[in-house]
Order: sequence, then structure tokens, then C-alpha cells
Amino acid sequence: MFFIKLFILFLIFLSSLKAGKIIAKKYSNRVDELKEMKNALNVFLTKIKFTYESVPETFSEIGNNINGNIGKIFRTASENMKEKAAGEAWEEVIEKTETSLTDEDKSIIKNLGRMLGKTDLEGQISEIKLVQNFLNTQIEVAEREKQKNEKLYKTLGGVVGLAVVIILV
Repeated sequence: MFFIKLFILFLIFLSSLKAGKIIAKKYSNRVDELKEMKNALNVFLTKIKFTYESVPETFSEIGNNINGNIGKIFRTASENMKEKAAGEAWEEVIEKTETSLTDEDKSIIKNLGRMLGKTDLEGQISEIKLVQNFLNTQIEVAEREKQKNEKLYKTLGGVVGLAVVIILV
């Protein structure tokens, strides 16, 4: 009986440690997704500058070359652009796709949709560069939050688990 109780307490401690790590991971995921988005927009910028592929074709290619949520955003946006305007499809996909991005990040990324397919080449290039500049700022903020909060939540998970185990003993 004692070993069963000890095993259950150990599982409680491990599960709280895991919960802390899961919460901490969202900070790493946010930084990674912001960097992936910046890289994807860089590829998009290069493609529209030097090739004359349509926006849906370019998005489809970018989506196939990038893994994770950011690749999914570009693939889905490409598919939706067959039925809707490019900007509208982009904004809808950004809003509906589950990511670790904050509302502020999404708002910045959705701004790209305002000019997508509506202006000349130079207008779209300047809009992409503007979004990339905003993303640089968001990456810096996300890095600081990651440094501050990642260790906090990992430690907090262990402390809470230990406290529960002590209370139950």
C-alpha cells in the first residue's frame, strides 16, 4: 500500500513538472514561429521581386517548404485565395490558425493582407518590409519574455508539484 501511495505521489510530481514545461514551451514556440514567419516573408519578398508567380502559387510553395503552423498558414491561405481575395483569405487564416502567437503578433501579420494583391509591386514590397520590421521588434520582445518566463514556469511546476506531494503526505 505504501508503494502505491509513493508511486501516485511521484506521478503527481512528474505531471506538475510536465505542466510547467508545457506552459514554458509556448514562449519558445512563439519565438520560433515569429522567426519562421519573418523567414517566410523574406522568401515571399524575394519571389515577388524576381519571379512573376501569383500570390497563391508563391504562398503554396512557401507553405510546402516550411513546417509547422507557419507553413500551414501559407498553405491554407493559398487554398483560400482560390475562393476569396488575397487579403481577406490571409487575414482569415491568421485569425483561425492555432499558433503560439499573441494577438499583437497576429495583428501585425494581418496588416500584410491590406495590400496583398491590391497594389503594385513596390507597394507590396514596402508593406512586406514594414511587417518584417515590426516582426523584428516582436522577436526581441518575445526573446525577453522567453528568458524571463520560461525558467519561471519550469520551476513553478516543480514547486507546485512538490507542495502538493508534501500536503498529501
